Amino acid sequence: MDLPVMPPVLPMLAKPVARIPPGMHYEAKWDGFRAIVYRDGAEVELGSRTGKTLTRYFPELVEAVRGRVPERCVLDGEIVVARAGRLDFDALSERIHPAASRVRTLAERTPASFVAFDLLALGDESLLGVPLTGRRALLEEALSETIAPVHLAPATTDPEVAERWFEEYEGAGLDGVIAKVPGLSYRPDERAMYKIKHERTADVVVAGYRLHRSGPVVGSLLLGLYDTGGTLQHVGVSAAFTAKRRAELVVELEPLRMADAGEHPWAAWSQETAHESARLPGAPSRWSGKKDLSWVPLRPERVAEVAYDHMENGTRFRHTTRFRRWRPDRTARSCTYAQLEEPVRYDLRRILG
Repeated sequence: MDLPVMPPVLPMLAKPVARIPPGMHYEAKWDGFRAIVYRDGAEVELGSRTGKTLTRYFPELVEAVRGRVPERCVLDGEIVVARAGRLDFDALSERIHPAASRVRTLAERTPASFVAFDLLALGDESLLGVPLTGRRALLEEALSETIAPVHLAPATTDPEVAERWFEEYEGAGLDGVIAKVPGLSYRPDERAMYKIKHERTADVVVAGYRLHRSGPVVGSLLLGLYDTGGTLQHVGVSAAFTAKRRAELVVELEPLRMADAGEHPWAAWSQETAHESARLPGAPSRWSGKKDLSWVPLRPERVAEVAYDHMENGTRFRHTTRFRRWRPDRTARSCTYAQLEEPVRYDLRRILG
């Protein structure tokens, strides 16, 4: 491979803001794997956000790129998987598998798509120094005749359209809106864009915590919600605390600490077979690797209000939540899935065509 922009390139990133800023170039925020796609003739490489390769996990995209993008180019975009008219991050995560046979099976069962939103090189020319407006014009021309599973991301300069996308596209599993400065050159690994994400609050049961790597202080709170059958389900974590607050939480939660975890609703986490049918806080995954996933069980009595962006498949928080406050006025049993907002469904095919 011999391109004017060679792998690995770390993609340009976005910093969060509360509102959609005016005077920008706007795109939907896709909920998938950020990827830089390199094509030099028959050679195709899919680079991840960290610079590691994703190529072996998405053979169907490698083949699609060969037939649907210019012969020599570098594209920035998102790898996504869609099912039932909306993005499915669970199905996408399953694609990262060590067994080649499983990769082939999943490529047929849950094929991925690539949504391109930037162009970093074309032919023998690097476009990293070209303003976004110029890169976008070249991208639209380069992908004018592309077909699924390679898509051109919709874009607009109208803030009212961006506001509508923000409200409607969540129903298709998208994450919010990205705002970019029209005249900005491409800045690898810099937070030079803006992201506007949905934020809601929920009251959750704090049923345990993990220790922080720095010592015997709280690293993350383990959160639960009761389902319709009365079972406390592990739905995510809250982890952004100062060093002082981490130490205070250990003291605050000490009265709830359980000497015998056998009575805890999540006691089965220590049984390896339990992970096959339940999402439990001690469950290993391909993402956790050899991380220490041990945790301190608490009596599930304390309620906290947390902020979140959206739920993954309606079962758990997609990202780490943000702790807001304790809710002494709420009982743990009142913390159910029923309180969560469900966005109005929106068919992904209306976005991608």
